[in-house]
Amino acid sequence: MTADTAQSLARLAAERVDHRFKGLPPDADGLTVAELAGQRRNLFTGGFATPVLALSAERLEHNLRLMETYAARHGLAFAPHGKTSMAPQLFQRQIEHGAWGITLAVPHQVRVARAFGTRRVFLANELVDAAALRWIAAELDADPDFELVCYVDSVRGVELMDAALRDTGATRPVDVVVELAAGEGARTGVRTETECGAVADAVAGTGTLRLVGVAGYEGEVPKADAERVSAWLRRLVALAADFDRAGRFAGLDEIVVSAGGSAWFDAVAEVFAEIPELSLPVLKLLRSGAYVSHDDGHYRKLTPFNRVPEEGALEPAFRLWTQVVSRPSAEQAFVNAGKRDAAYDIDLPFAQVIRRDGAERPATGVSVTGLSDQHAWLATAAEADLEVGDWVGLGLSHPCTSFDKWPLIPVAEADGTVVDYVRTFF
Repeated sequence: MTADTAQSLARLAAERVDHRFKGLPPDADGLTVAELAGQRRNLFTGGFATPVLALSAERLEHNLRLMETYAARHGLAFAPHGKTSMAPQLFQRQIEHGAWGITLAVPHQVRVARAFGTRRVFLANELVDAAALRWIAAELDADPDFELVCYVDSVRGVELMDAALRDTGATRPVDVVVELAAGEGARTGVRTETECGAVADAVAGTGTLRLVGVAGYEGEVPKADAERVSAWLRRLVALAADFDRAGRFAGLDEIVVSAGGSAWFDAVAEVFAEIPELSLPVLKLLRSGAYVSHDDGHYRKLTPFNRVPEEGALEPAFRLWTQVVSRPSAEQAFVNAGKRDAAYDIDLPFAQVIRRDGAERPATGVSVTGLSDQHAWLATAAEADLEVGDWVGLGLSHPCTSFDKWPLIPVAEADGTVVDYVRTFF
């Protein structure tokens, strides 16, 4: 950890706890985060107010170690997508677990990462905003250790970047990769290899940009399956080889080839293992990010570890603790967490456990059927044993929209002891 990173994280620990941070004990107001963590309060008996989102300390560490091992085993560099959590403490832990750097999506996120000392950023998006480019140019000029790579996918985009960087008098070029689209109707990216060449030519015609490789996102492949995803990845590898033969990477130390969301990183590992010998070493950069917390729905169903169980298994690390506030009938109950608290853009939360008088049991016969702003609607079957006042632990789907609802998240051990707090910036 650099001195700058240590100082920035220390400032987080010195932040005062107050009404800004939901779920935390009201009697903790005025304590610093470090002081509250030092008290090692229990999530269930230490004054925390429902609803409260918690991260499992053990599962978080397990997931960090598993992906570190996976990337090393397959010869991949790893730049996990930080927009999943936007938590500098987790960025640092990922780097300590071998990450090359952090992937981000928009300039604001880069500013957050830089404020906490992140040295390497892969910006998996096009960047044409002049104000953001001026700031990035200043960061690059001020810090020779700062590395940033971003997408380009159009000649017009290259022209806008070049104009902004020339106007600001940048002295270091911005490194770019040509983004290959995942197919017709997919998201961003160049649709054909011929057009990729035109974008690369435009980059070569500037003095402000440097082409360092190719990249894309296989999760956008239409009707994605293993065959279609692998075919697209081979197109990406072939594009890198074609660019190399054309001498487009002359003068570099390495060539960047990057892909990898959280659903198909096994295909990325397999195809990237086939990259032929090029004129320079290849940085095979995987960018999966949702692994850090994993989830109980979307990614749990899609994780490549389901297809290759011998590689290990990620573990869902989130649980949203709520309380039954109304039991209007034998078939219905309501808990005090809703859209403001739980991810719901892909799947509704999952009722997992019930706590009463310190005892925990499965939430048999209880399911979430809908969310209001501040309530979850529960359907309760005949076998459900549920009373007003019970705590109900909910599993969540899609971590990207779980982190963003909670600016300070307790990290709890299996017995409920809260050992840390993760600060998020959205």
